[in-house]
Parts: sequence; C-alpha cells; structure tokens
Amino acid sequence: MLESLPVTLAVGVALGFLSGIGAGGGSMLLLWLTLVLGVENASAQVVNLLFFLFAGGSAVLTRLLRREANLRLVLPAIAAGCAAAGVFSFAGRMLPESWLQRGFGLLLLAIGLKELLYRDRKRR
Repeated sequence: MLESLPVTLAVGVALGFLSGIGAGGGSMLLLWLTLVLGVENASAQVVNLLFFLFAGGSAVLTRLLRREANLRLVLPAIAAGCAAAGVFSFAGRMLPESWLQRGFGLLLLAIGLKELLYRDRKRR
C-alpha cells in the first residue's frame, strides 16, 4: 500500500513543499525511502540527489527570477558545494554503511536540536 502511486504522489508533494520552504524535504525523503520503504542507502541517496536536483533547481530559478539571489554570493557557494560533494561522495564509499547511517542520524538530531533551541537574536 505504501508503494502505491497515490501514496507516492502524496509523499512527493509533501516533501516538495517542505523542500520549497527550506524545511528539509530531502532529509525526510531519505528517511521515508530507507525506514518506511526499505530501500538500500546507496539507492536512496541516488533518488535523493535526483529529487534535490529538480527541487533545488526550481527554487533557484524562482529566486533568480524574483531577483532575490545575489549571483556573486551564490556562484562561489555552488562551486564549493559541488567540489565538497564530489570529494565526500568518494570518501563516503570507503566508510562502512553503518557509520554513514549513524553519522546521518546524529546530523539530523543536531539540526533538530538547533531548530528547537534557536532563538532569533533580533527579537531579544
């Protein structure tokens, strides 16, 4: 049932919405694929990258069309992100999958705690 087309579409729409507002749709997609559907980590990462390519691309295009992005700031960040992704993708293949799973879980936990404990400095 969870693999049916209506459920898949509903999850895709919900995760696309979360990605669009910057709330971690890609992280949730990895959790959905691995924990709920039982997809292997390597396959889930490929699906997540393809998802992010389109979700991120549409968000960037929207921001550029609204003139909300400064290309002088964005382009170096894109270059650095691509370089780091390549290096750590290669390095990640050398680590045991259980280490990567635990590391990802700890990262999600840290991000969740930061979001729960964050206070806007402007409102103080």
